[in-house]
Amino acid sequence: MPVITAPHAFNEGQLYVDLRPTFGRSLFLKCEGFNFAGSIKLKAAIEMVEAAERDGLLTEDSVLVESSSGNLGVALSMIAASKGYRFLCVTDSRCNLSTRLLMEALGSEVQVIADLDANGGFLGARIDYVRALCASDDRYVWLSQYTNPGNWGAHYRKTAPEIAQQFPRLDVLFVGAGTTGTLMGCARYFREWHRPVRIVAVDTVGSVAFGGEPGRRMIPGLGMSMRPPLLDESYVDEVIRVEEADTIRACHRLARRGFLFGGSTGTVVSGAMKWLAEHDERDLTAVAIAPDLGERYLDTIYQSTWLEDLYGDEVLKSLQASKGPRGAERLAGAPDRGQEP
Repeated sequence: MPVITAPHAFNEGQLYVDLRPTFGRSLFLKCEGFNFAGSIKLKAAIEMVEAAERDGLLTEDSVLVESSSGNLGVALSMIAASKGYRFLCVTDSRCNLSTRLLMEALGSEVQVIADLDANGGFLGARIDYVRALCASDDRYVWLSQYTNPGNWGAHYRKTAPEIAQQFPRLDVLFVGAGTTGTLMGCARYFREWHRPVRIVAVDTVGSVAFGGEPGRRMIPGLGMSMRPPLLDESYVDEVIRVEEADTIRACHRLARRGFLFGGSTGTVVSGAMKWLAEHDERDLTAVAIAPDLGERYLDTIYQSTWLEDLYGDEVLKSLQASKGPRGAERLAGAPDRGQEP
């Protein structure tokens, strides 16, 4: 049995869920939420902190600071607590309350930004705040997940090889796009692999990561209000954009089978099922990456008042319909042709 002395020493990387019984299509979901930080962001957090230590950027007086919508903030809070650093997370109002409370419980400070940037998002305002903070006091050390090569390097060295080990005949990989660290790390690894793997990026409608018009996005995790500096589209074969209403439907559909996942996972699964419905998937080996679990979303995507206020009655009605006997029958069989998962 594993015995650890630091929380970041444990990270279960080889758990997959077969989604065929739930969605009627063959897709293996790589679960990245089984560590003490609760998400895939632990990998990037460790990589970036330890690189800063090797480079001599961190001292006992240093204060780590990072802009995060939630999961990276939790991972850095946990690592900072373990290593004895102070940490300030700069987030915005979309960050789940439970996530903010978790960071504070770990001893971190949380600064919530309310100002919007030029694209109608919060990211630009968060980054401006971090830059001003670092300029005012040299004790602040900004890891900058948006530009730090350790972000994608962690997934090149860990996440992608874990998938390759379990699926040596992998054909297509679905990866959610936020900072694009996971996407770029996995894409670079499989570009060098012994067989071609189709890399499908899954983004949320309203994100401008791959271009397009900015729009409202209320579910944290995926999507960007600017082009990700780490993104190199030459490594990406396709991009699928998912409406947040479809993200919510996918999350609730999984929950009806006992699998409680976060919003990023719902987006990736919805996009993957859309892609598989348009391709002959009988002989394909397909894997999607689930960044986190769903407990931190209980007061948002799993809360009816929040859903009704933001998305109206139609989303609630579709979720209610899935609870009945006919809905249960749909979950066990092939997906409806007229409705996305």
